[in-house]
Amino acid sequence: MKYGVCIFPTAYSIQPAELAVALEERGFESLWVPEHTHIPASRKSPWPGGAELPRMYYDVYDPFVVLAAAASVTKTLKLATGVTLACQHSPLTLAKTAATLDRVSDGRLLLGVGGGWNREELEDHGRPFDRRWKVLRETVEAMKALWGDEPAEYHGEFVDFAPAHSAPTPVQRPHPPIHVAGSAPHALKRVARYGDGWLPILGREKGDFLDRVRELRVLAREMKRDPDRIEVSVYACPAEAELVRRYANAGITRAIFALPTAPRDAVLPLLDRFVALRSQII
Repeated sequence: MKYGVCIFPTAYSIQPAELAVALEERGFESLWVPEHTHIPASRKSPWPGGAELPRMYYDVYDPFVVLAAAASVTKTLKLATGVTLACQHSPLTLAKTAATLDRVSDGRLLLGVGGGWNREELEDHGRPFDRRWKVLRETVEAMKALWGDEPAEYHGEFVDFAPAHSAPTPVQRPHPPIHVAGSAPHALKRVARYGDGWLPILGREKGDFLDRVRELRVLAREMKRDPDRIEVSVYACPAEAELVRRYANAGITRAIFALPTAPRDAVLPLLDRFVALRSQII
């Protein structure tokens, strides 16, 4: 099993470069950071995590700037978006941003993508919230075309462009791994259709989580895909040895432990606790 951490990096948390160095020194595989362009003041959308939206959602840094800073001070650490709200981006610009990060990091990008939960945030970007899953699929498909075809074109309902040249292309071929987030009933179908990985948040799944993993593998086979090539990464995984061991034995690819949005003196001891837990599983 691989081990990573996720954090909302802000002006009042440990800074990205320092965290990245600490992670690599301790043998962690990956750093995952989320995205919110803004939080509308008139927001009515309920946050899936509870009643009150934490301050870090308002203050979070741009994920690609964070990961570029992390790339500059590390050699092996995977740089992951957890997640990019891809529906809020033009695929033409997101494809360039992601490919550039993959280039400057020598092929270390893991691109987590999701549709998001905040209707008002998405609609400020001119996208229909109720159609976001189709927007997400078209965005991912268009980026894959931009990374693989020369010239590339795409014609969908929400994404439409004539033949165009797009550079740079990613180091990773045919493209950086696409990890699809979501816990809705159709999330697994999206993963099986166009994802290289599934990125669920534990606790938002109905029924036994490992049953959903088995369902994903069945769907992958139905779509003529090798289920062993689709990673499963547990986002905000509880730091509980028995649970992590169970997932490791079940073939789960990655446990991603959540860090608080806090200064270094609070974060570094937690990293050491995660390392101690990891040693119990290996």
